Amino acid sequence: MTIPLTAALRAALRDELEAARSLRRRLHAAPRVSGDEADTTAQVVDALGAGPGLEIAGTGRVVLVGTGTPARGCIALRAELDALPVTETTGVSWAATGDAMHACGHDVHLAATVAACRAIARVDSPVSVAALLQPREETAPSGARDIVASGLLAELGVRAVVGAHVQPQVDAGRIAVTAGLVNASVDEFEITVHGSGGHAGYPHTVRDPVVALASIVINLQQIAARRIDPVHGAVCVVGGLSAGTATNVVPSTAHAFGSLRLMRTEDRERAAKELVEIVEASAIAYGCRADVRLSDGEPALLNDPALAQAATAVLRAEGYAVVDDFRSFGADDFAHYGERLPALMLFVGVDGGAGLHDPRFLPPEDAVDMVADALIAGYVAAAAQP
Repeated sequence: MTIPLTAALRAALRDELEAARSLRRRLHAAPRVSGDEADTTAQVVDALGAGPGLEIAGTGRVVLVGTGTPARGCIALRAELDALPVTETTGVSWAATGDAMHACGHDVHLAATVAACRAIARVDSPVSVAALLQPREETAPSGARDIVASGLLAELGVRAVVGAHVQPQVDAGRIAVTAGLVNASVDEFEITVHGSGGHAGYPHTVRDPVVALASIVINLQQIAARRIDPVHGAVCVVGGLSAGTATNVVPSTAHAFGSLRLMRTEDRERAAKELVEIVEASAIAYGCRADVRLSDGEPALLNDPALAQAATAVLRAEGYAVVDDFRSFGADDFAHYGERLPALMLFVGVDGGAGLHDPRFLPPEDAVDMVADALIAGYVAAAAQP
């Protein structure tokens, strides 16, 4: 059963939005990259006005807001603290001027979380809300993984975790609430090909790791094309290549790195095995050998069906057009929360002028309002669960 979004809660949220928009601009102008988010945390904690909260995962913080019934636990609204190492080109007066930028909308998420938490606290909801200010969403080691492993969420009686993310792949003004699978898992790999270097003028005397690596890059596309059921899909991307220092020298080694994304948990282990086999066999074909290092990344993100259904009802009652089938090969460490607790990630459609992680990406001012509405809907849905 869904608790209706009361007029009092709607009014309380509207009263918070002007300050939240101002906070968004301040955060946007002063981004901090993963692991260096202490200044951002301090600003957000101050804006929440509910005390210092509890430190977690280094620069992270959990701030309990409101005075709900302890026996009913609390619902966490998660927002990401970190920016990306991207130089902004939006041209707005409050643009970041250094070599970091909120190019993934985390400034919007943080400001909206403050507005939603303060609004919930003002109406004396029976279920408390916690602002879960998470570090290191963009880079390893994952902030979400560390928070889950700490046990603090269990100690605080967190019964569900809700997040909302701006998403230019969703039509502006719509909110995507998809039950079940939403985002892919992601694992990273590094490849080193060992050959036998020498003079470029005598190719018959060398075993060229560059040629072997070039073949590996092409052959890895077989994972998605031939090794995984196309109905479920896979993405294997080589993001970087390096080898050699001179035009007339064949190097002894060549290197590559990239990522592997799967939509199904059962395909994840198989794809990793296929990757290693393809790399090793391709290297041997060129008289070389290869080493592969795989790094365990984020699991697939699955939304709790009951939360998704209840949040959809709340949003539609508020007049929002809800998309119920949006999925992507993007990944988010929010997935770690869903492995332990009921979790819901909503995607808020925006026209940011460019895609995520682009130096031109800039969600409009009303994105703060929409993300706050999405978070409130998720909170109301979670509060209604038995």
